[in-house]
Amino acid sequence: MNPRQKDVLVAALAAVGLFVLWEIAVRLFKIPPFVLPSPSQAIQSLLPVWGVVMGHAWQTLWTTLAGFGLAVVTGVLLGAAVGTSRPLNLALYPILVGFNSVPKAALVPVLVIWFGIGTIPAILTAFLISFFPIVVNVATGLAAVPPELREVLKVLGSSRLEAFTRVSIPFSMPYFFASLKVAITLAFVGAVISEIAASQKGIGYMMTSASSQFNVPLVFGGLLVIAVMGILLYAVFALLERRLVGWAYRSQNA
Repeated sequence: MNPRQKDVLVAALAAVGLFVLWEIAVRLFKIPPFVLPSPSQAIQSLLPVWGVVMGHAWQTLWTTLAGFGLAVVTGVLLGAAVGTSRPLNLALYPILVGFNSVPKAALVPVLVIWFGIGTIPAILTAFLISFFPIVVNVATGLAAVPPELREVLKVLGSSRLEAFTRVSIPFSMPYFFASLKVAITLAFVGAVISEIAASQKGIGYMMTSASSQFNVPLVFGGLLVIAVMGILLYAVFALLERRLVGWAYRSQNA
């Protein structure tokens, strides 16, 4: 068994152990399902309505990915501007920090007024909550390029564009992929927040509907579905990071 397989095995055993402890605690202390259902009860609640759950899950997934895609494009452009221009850094960074400090749940009613109840507010909320880490990491990666490298390329006669494409972009890629792993999980949070507040589709809406009927196991079942989707997408970007910028972590692996 190679080290990567061992890592996967350890993570899987930890997850299984958590669910086992959860199951034992609920049964041992006889916690009623309307307070805290066991994992088995949450999973059982999903089975009779599996088709409906998958429809809601698909809605949440594609709104999350749409908002995340907008966040990647916007975050890279703003991050490149902030990371390569000191005047833009001084002008935009405080605005971005201030905007990121605003609770995104407070913006959902405004988005509903502008765009109505449904998909668009969920996409925009996912975008608004996930683009800031990308901006910060891209800007940090570009700003962290050692000045000596730029000076060497300047001495060799390289233009600023060549220095940017040959040094700055590769140097910032580990930062960029690290931000993607954070941003994709935040995008799920944004989409679900909007679905809970103002939507007729999605896992967030399903959880709200279930809670209004005091179907707490189904609420936890929805949480499990969101967690699984988030883990899978995180794993996808972690794999891309390992494949595309694995050179940045070779010394750590050694």
